[in-house]
Amino acid sequence: MSFPILKIVIHCSATRNGKLLRTRSQTAAQVIDGWHKQRGFNRSQHAIRSANSHLKHIGYHYVIDTDGKVESGRQVGETGAHVRGHNRNSLGICLIGGIDANGGYHGEFTRAQWHALHKLLRELEAKFPHARICGHRDLSPDINGDGTVTPNEWTKACPCFDVWSWLDSEEVVNVEHLFKENM
Repeated sequence: MSFPILKIVIHCSATRNGKLLRTRSQTAAQVIDGWHKQRGFNRSQHAIRSANSHLKHIGYHYVIDTDGKVESGRQVGETGAHVRGHNRNSLGICLIGGIDANGGYHGEFTRAQWHALHKLLRELEAKFPHARICGHRDLSPDINGDGTVTPNEWTKACPCFDVWSWLDSEEVVNVEHLFKENM
């Protein structure tokens, strides 16, 4: 069941920036599990028995809600359901948010989410030093074959920020994509 991790892919949930996804009765991962059930995603019975038996459909390995709470979904080593053609040998991390007040895709994530994502990525990098860390959009096809996936080639804008630029900056909080809570 376990396989080498070659990619760590950052996603966003395409929900309102700064708004908790969890409810009084469900965690953020459980809400996403319901969405993924509607899309026809399924985990194997073996995987369900091994970990997170309450999440039978979730495609992500980790979910980070706006308060910085990190939940596990699929277990590491379990094939995900988060990027068509790239699910095997990868881990999917979903940040809650991505949609601004006007309904446009402009991911702004809370300070707690940035800290949680940074910490999680450092832990995963230590375990999987050869894994490529990227955004969902970076795995879009290179339509013109020039070796670079440009915005006009993205099949999705997710996670709404340039993962590589953020990691290269060595900043924990991506100020350009920081949700301003009192606006």
